[in-house]
Amino acid sequence: MNYREEPIRFACTGEALFGILARPEKTAELGIVLVVGGPQTRVGSHRQFTLLSRALAGAGSAVLRFDFRGMGDSTGEQRNFEAISPDIGAAIDALQAACPTVGKIVLWGLCDAAAASLLYWDETRDKRVAGLCLLNPWVRSEATLAKTQVKHYYGQRLLQKEFWVKLLSGRLQVGSAMTGFFGKLKQASAKIADSLGFQERMARTLREFPGRVLLILSGNDYTAKEFLEYAASAAPWSGILERPNLERIDIANADHTFSSAAWRGAVERSCMTWLKDQSAFHGIKASIILPVNDPGICRK
Repeated sequence: MNYREEPIRFACTGEALFGILARPEKTAELGIVLVVGGPQTRVGSHRQFTLLSRALAGAGSAVLRFDFRGMGDSTGEQRNFEAISPDIGAAIDALQAACPTVGKIVLWGLCDAAAASLLYWDETRDKRVAGLCLLNPWVRSEATLAKTQVKHYYGQRLLQKEFWVKLLSGRLQVGSAMTGFFGKLKQASAKIADSLGFQERMARTLREFPGRVLLILSGNDYTAKEFLEYAASAAPWSGILERPNLERIDIANADHTFSSAAWRGAVERSCMTWLKDQSAFHGIKASIILPVNDPGICRK
């Protein structure tokens, strides 16, 4: 489907936000606000957000990607993901004002932008938000990071030939290595509950959100592994990933930002398939073409 891109400027708490709207020639009722994590701009790493928005617009959905306050071409002071709910709300307003046929919104976010999307709904309960597309959500704390490193980094090091060569040759500083390992082990043993905060609010959204959720995880990413560790061990997250409105997709070997063309394509196809189902769920006519099966995509 043909589409065009146009700059758009809109207000947020007295500041001016700048974005790019990818508008199909025939706009569906379901639109997408692409929430950008920080600190980066609407283009994304290796032009990820630019390419994704074009792919989704070509499939029939209006997509707005924008710089929140203090980033890129937007004015104001820079802020972190816990303070951009007003920016997300303003972007939804701007998308609907530019495309009056858009009645329902999907929030799409990677890493801390996924966390910000969940926090936005927790704060506002915005009924316009019908779906959440979350990639490698951020739940970072000292305890969760240490636990992930002990399980995945130190465990893998013991299986590497290089580690044993250094150890047997005396080139490995055993004392400092053991100090680092036991330090991480001590942090990992801390109760996850002690670090609850924004993570608990994220869990509350996933537990209470009435729409549909797409969770995409990279197979080779510490943030994704940390998220799974946290969801499996923190009490407020119990059973959340098994909820019937949540679909999980793992993309084998992908890094945090899906930097290769193959991984980026897998994300695009997964989103298009889910958006087609999302439209059907809400009784919206959509012209999204379903992709062929992809061997690199594992649905759970």
